[in-house]
Amino acid sequence: MDNVVEIDSNHGIARFAPDEAALRKAAEEGYRSVVNFRTTDEKQEVAPDEERRIVEETGLSYLHHPVSPDALDDELVDDFRRSLDDLPQPVLLHCASGKRAGAMTLMALAADRGIDGEAAIEMGREKGLDLSQEKIGQFAKDYADRKSGK
Repeated sequence: MDNVVEIDSNHGIARFAPDEAALRKAAEEGYRSVVNFRTTDEKQEVAPDEERRIVEETGLSYLHHPVSPDALDDELVDDFRRSLDDLPQPVLLHCASGKRAGAMTLMALAADRGIDGEAAIEMGREKGLDLSQEKIGQFAKDYADRKSGK
C-alpha cells in the first residue's frame, strides 16, 4: 500500500486517513487489524462506526483508540499497549497524518522491547517516520525513557 511506513513486519503506519478503498486494500495486502487514532471531533472521511463496519466486513479486527495530542498521557498509551497485544497482526495503524499513529506505535514497541526514547525515535526515523521535531515525538521519547527506566 502506498504511503505506509512499515515499522516492522507487524506494524504499518498509514500517513493518511484511509477511505473505504484503502481499508479494503489493507485486507487484500494481508493486514489482520486496523487501529484508528482519530478523535470523533476531527473531520472524518469515514466515521469510526462506518470504518468499523467496513473493516469487520473484510474480516479484519478493528480498534478505535482516539488520541488528542493535547490529552496524551501515560495511561492512554498503556491502555493502547494492552489493546494492541490482543489484536491479530499485522496491524495497520492510522490517524490523519501518521504522527499520532507513529508515536503510539513507537511508544508501544519501545516499552515492550525495553528501549529508550532516543532509540525509539531513531527506529521511526530509520523507517521514514521522523518525529524528532514534533511535540508528540518528545512525549514519545519521554514515555519510552520512563518505561525503560533510562
